[in-house]
Amino acid sequence: MTDLRTSPLHDRHVALGARLGDFGGWDMPIHYGSQIDEHRRVRTDAGMFDVSHMTVVDLHGARTREFLRHLLANSVDKLKKPGKALYTCMLNPQGGVIDDLIVYLMPSASIPSESAPSASMPPQSGAGDFFRLVVNAGTREKDLAWIGQQARAFEVQVTERSDFGMIAVQGPNAREKVLGLLREDDRACIGKLGKFVAGDARTTDGIVVFIARTGYTGEDGFEIVVPQDGTVPLWDALLAAGVAPAGLGARDTLRLEAGMNLYGQDMDDSVSPYEAALAWTVSLDDGRAFIGREVLERQKAAGAPRQMIGLVMDDKGVLRHGQKVLTAHGEGEILSGTFSPTLGKAIALARVPAGEIALGTTGDVRVEIRGRQVPVRVVKFPFVRDGQPQDGVLA
Repeated sequence: MTDLRTSPLHDRHVALGARLGDFGGWDMPIHYGSQIDEHRRVRTDAGMFDVSHMTVVDLHGARTREFLRHLLANSVDKLKKPGKALYTCMLNPQGGVIDDLIVYLMPSASIPSESAPSASMPPQSGAGDFFRLVVNAGTREKDLAWIGQQARAFEVQVTERSDFGMIAVQGPNAREKVLGLLREDDRACIGKLGKFVAGDARTTDGIVVFIARTGYTGEDGFEIVVPQDGTVPLWDALLAAGVAPAGLGARDTLRLEAGMNLYGQDMDDSVSPYEAALAWTVSLDDGRAFIGREVLERQKAAGAPRQMIGLVMDDKGVLRHGQKVLTAHGEGEILSGTFSPTLGKAIALARVPAGEIALGTTGDVRVEIRGRQVPVRVVKFPFVRDGQPQDGVLA
């Protein structure tokens, strides 16, 4: 059996009684006793997730922006100021999603630290823009191989940053609790960050952090990149500030309520962004020949052969990955399914053949569960936004 990687917070998880499990080759906390309690804490107050398993990749070189215009389906030309972030997909030539990721235009200089390396300083100096990618843990090896292969023609330096930890603090009170840990000069600046914007700061304990107003729960909050030796002190400070630890189980139910894709389950390299409800991440801007563009142009003109829909089941039971979905246009399957703690019902994302399906009606779409065809309602997702059910989700 392959040894699992551990985050800088592993001992803290053990001490807190976490149930640990394999996630993308990492030994990560699934829950700390009650996944539902952790889910609700994030929806109503603030919770924190150890996301140190995510892969951080720094890109540096004179042609880095040109390289990313070629590599990504969304356009990095939208990133005009340091600190701006962009969600996008990285595609293969067939238009399939190799991975979904966030790309940051990084500041050219960062806050100096007396005790620790900066969380945003490029690994080497040089001309050109400095960008950072945050990609999924489970796709690390194939992502690094693909990025490295494509980068060679552009002479871009690709550096995996294994010297970081990462903590996501999410919930309606998350920003307030994080800001309370920063030195006074940084509170106002970080407090004014817009969504999908990041900046450098230092905590009152002198820890240099890179703070992004992003997340994967449908709630407001921050994702914090921190040097490894500062990860445990930051976690402890957040815990003392009343931020409850939450495991990857709650992270999954939260992201599904928020209608967010999970790579490997809701999409993969055989699925295009149009088939994953990610058309908004595709930029068909003039003159940019990114990988997979020709396939996406054809799908946009003719329509993608499959579509992603949201489902709610009003009967008792749980919708699960792999269950057959029956529609008037043919069969599909459940991608992600779970019991929603916020709604008190089973919800799911499903991929089905393209075709018009009425929203809200029960019986036009059915899910096969243990030999029975159970009627479900088709609804728009996200199912929950800012802690509240969206219109039409509750019958």
